[in-house]
Parts: sequence; C-alpha cells; structure tokens
Amino acid sequence: MMKTSIITLFFCTFLALNNFAQKNSEMVKVGDFFTIAKVDMNNYKYIKFPKDNFIIKKNGFADYTNIVNQKVKITALKENKKGKIQATIQLTSGRSFFKSYKSIQVDLKNALAKKELI
Repeated sequence: MMKTSIITLFFCTFLALNNFAQKNSEMVKVGDFFTIAKVDMNNYKYIKFPKDNFIIKKNGFADYTNIVNQKVKITALKENKKGKIQATIQLTSGRSFFKSYKSIQVDLKNALAKKELI
C-alpha cells in the first residue's frame, strides 16, 4: 500500500512539473518580436486596428498593404477582466501605423492562434 502511494505521488509530481514547464515555454514576454501576417480582405479581428474613418481623421492613410509583413515588438502586456492577455505592439522601424498611431492593442492569444501575428 505504501509503495503504491509513493509511486502515485511521484507520478503526480512529474505530471505537474511537466505541465508547469510547458506553460512557461509558451509565455510571451515584453520585447518579443512578431510579424503581421496577411489576412483576407484586411479583416483583422484580434489586432485592434482603428477603423478607417478614425485613421483618416488623424491625417493617416488607411492602407493595409504597408502593414503586412512588418515586424512588430511587444512593448507592454496586461491581463483584462476576462482573463485575456492584451499586448501593446509597435513597429520595429519606429514609424507609426497608418502614419497616425504609434502603438496598437492586440488580443495576443487569439491573434497568434488565428495567424494574424506570426
């Protein structure tokens, strides 16, 4: 009986440590780099680009071809009330998105899963 308990305890500890190691390897941190992928019809759902009319009001150009394949850097991470991780990204070139927005918000987990960020 004691031998079975020790083996069970060892096995559970092994699984817990294995699970912990996987979560840490998947974590994204401030300073990581990604690339904005091309999405059909510029329908970015998880990268929170402003609507075209707001871009134009700030004297910007609502042209998504300049955004595709651009490298971005994560500058901030925070968790919202629903438990989703929101990241703030900036272009690594130092330019602004659409010549009017220095940074953009991203629902990081879903953007990575749906290949909006690669």
